Amino acid sequence: MANLAVFLILIISTITDLRNRKILNMVTLPAILVALIYHWFTTSLDGFIFSGLGFLVGLGLLFIPFIMGGIGAGDVKLLAAVGAWKGTMFVLYTGVYAAIIGGLISLIILIKRRQFGFTLKSMLFSILYLKGTKGSLQVPSDTKQPVSIPYAIPIALGALLTFLMEANL
Repeated sequence: MANLAVFLILIISTITDLRNRKILNMVTLPAILVALIYHWFTTSLDGFIFSGLGFLVGLGLLFIPFIMGGIGAGDVKLLAAVGAWKGTMFVLYTGVYAAIIGGLISLIILIKRRQFGFTLKSMLFSILYLKGTKGSLQVPSDTKQPVSIPYAIPIALGALLTFLMEANL
């Protein structure tokens, strides 16, 4: 049941993030609540703790990027929902894979837009002079919009890789 729930949550969230750039609360919040209740009823207090810790780890993984303005609240709640259903280790692996996949997607977009050099210089300047960019990539005003990706895609792909890894153990 948990695997099916996670697949449905990720599919719905990926579609809405691609179409509207939003991950809906009406998907993530009930998913978190149902996961906590499901694990409570199936394995009692141990299940509730399993689900609660997964929720907290999923929330914590993206909380700092959210505070810095680099990621949306829906992405944070989506990863927390995955954690509530599948637990801490699953969500940790999913978060690491999602970060790698999201970084690769961003890198490809920057190279395609020919903004990689400017972005690298901007990041180095920010580090050298401790100048914050509030978690966003800044690009010159004469070019296209800042690089932004619907992060439900890397989260879904990260979860898929974690499912595959889990199946091979």
